[in-house]
Amino acid sequence: MAKWIKEAGPQSDIVLSTRVRLARNFEGKSFPHQLNSEEAKEITDTVFNTVRLGNESFEKDFKLIGMDGIDELEQLNLLERHLVSPDLIKNTGIASVLLNTEETLSILINEEDHIRIQCLLPGFQLQEAWDTANNLDDLLEENIKYAFEEQLGYLTACPTNLGTGIRVSVMLHLPALTLTGHIQGVLKAAGQVGLAIRGIYGEGTDFLGHLYQLSNQVTLGATEQEIISNIKDVTTQVIQNERSLREQLMMTRKLELEDKIYRSYGILKNARIMTRKEAMTLISDVKLGMALGLVEDISIEKLNELIALIQPGCLQKHFGKELTDSERDFKRSQLIREML
Repeated sequence: MAKWIKEAGPQSDIVLSTRVRLARNFEGKSFPHQLNSEEAKEITDTVFNTVRLGNESFEKDFKLIGMDGIDELEQLNLLERHLVSPDLIKNTGIASVLLNTEETLSILINEEDHIRIQCLLPGFQLQEAWDTANNLDDLLEENIKYAFEEQLGYLTACPTNLGTGIRVSVMLHLPALTLTGHIQGVLKAAGQVGLAIRGIYGEGTDFLGHLYQLSNQVTLGATEQEIISNIKDVTTQVIQNERSLREQLMMTRKLELEDKIYRSYGILKNARIMTRKEAMTLISDVKLGMALGLVEDISIEKLNELIALIQPGCLQKHFGKELTDSERDFKRSQLIREML
C-alpha cells in the first residue's frame, strides 16, 4: 500500500498527500504518440538502466511494470493509488511505470511524454517532494540528454507543460468549506492566481468525499521554487480558512454537526450496502469528527486507508476477484464494517 495511504504526514487533518511531477523528453526522439514499439522499448530500457545503475540503493528498490503485462484490474488499482495516470494506461502497448517499494517515487515511461517523474508523500510536504523528485531528475539527466530549448525550457508533448515541466499538487479534505458554501470562493480565487482545483483523480473527476486537488496550471515563465512557493502560500491560506470554519461550526452548529458525524459513523459501522459516493461522503464526516475530537476510536491512517480500499479497483483486488456493481456495494460495506 502506498505510503501516502498508510501513513499520516504534516497537517494530515486536512492535507492527505503532496505530489510533485516533472515532465521530460529525450532529445531527438518522437513524442510517445508517434513512437513504434522498438523505439518505446529503447526509451524504457534506457530509463530503467539509468535508475538501476545510477544509485546502488535503487537497484533493488525499484521494479519495472509494463502496462501490457498486467490486467485491467491491476491497472485500475495503480490508478486509484495515484501511481499511474489514465494516459499511461491508454498507451498500454508501449507504456511502463518504474515504481519504488514505498510507492513514493514513480517514473511513468512513454505516457504523454517519455518521462514523468513523480514523488508522492503523505501530508503537506512540498519541499521534501520537490527535493526527492529533483534528485531523481538529476540522476536521469546525467545519462539522458533532455529535449530543452533556452527560451521555452523543457520541451513537452503538451504546450501547457513547457518551461519547468513541473506540476505540484496537494490533496485537501475541505468539509467545512464545502458545508458552508465557501468552497466556491476558493475555486474562484485559485483560478485568479493561476491554480486549478480538480476532483480526486484529476481533471474531469468528481469532488468525492469533500476531497480537492489544488495544483498549478502554468509551468512556463516561473521557476520551480516560485511555483512551489505559490502553491504553499495558497494551500496554507486554505488550511487556515478550513480550520477557522470548523471552529465556527462547533460554536454555532455543534449539535447539528455532532448528529451528522455520529449518524455517518453509525451507518458506516452497520450498513449492508454502500455505494462508493455514499461511502466517501460518510468517511469524510467521520474524518471531520476525528479532527474535531468527537470520534476517538479510529485513526486518520485507518480512514485514509479506507478511502483507497473502497475504490472499485482496490476493492476487487482486496477480495481477489472481479465484482459486479451490486457485488461491489455489498463487499464495500462488508470491508468497512470489518475495518471499523
